[in-house]
Amino acid sequence: MKNIIFTGIAIILFVVGYAYNNPNVDFKSDKTEGILFYRGNWNEALQLAKKENKLIFLDIYATWCGPCKKLKKNSFSNIEVGKFYNSNFINVSLDGEQGEGAMLASQYRIPGYPSLLFIDATGKIVESTGGYLNPKELLKLGKSITK
Repeated sequence: MKNIIFTGIAIILFVVGYAYNNPNVDFKSDKTEGILFYRGNWNEALQLAKKENKLIFLDIYATWCGPCKKLKKNSFSNIEVGKFYNSNFINVSLDGEQGEGAMLASQYRIPGYPSLLFIDATGKIVESTGGYLNPKELLKLGKSITK
């Protein structure tokens, strides 16, 4: 009986841990208080970056990627992060396994998901990193780029 209870508790903890580390998110919608991602094509984003004299913040994700989901749910939706990134960058988020996202993942030779790149209006990478960043880390990264 103790083994059954222990196994049941272990399964519950596994499921709860999996749900926390792999939340359900919609990559195509943004929270109004967080980062608002540009929905045009890549060439339009480059033109807008040139026009506004801003860098592009490019998030390349995969829909199956747990850290990508956490980034979308916890960091990109943060109010402070949103205010800073929306003011200082043209924000673009693309699925690295489809369409323009796959093309850019190949072009920029991303090593994995999520990949976070800061790109100038000519398409040159200024800075890049990967993996999950909490809101504080993402804000610190953005501020270091704008100095």
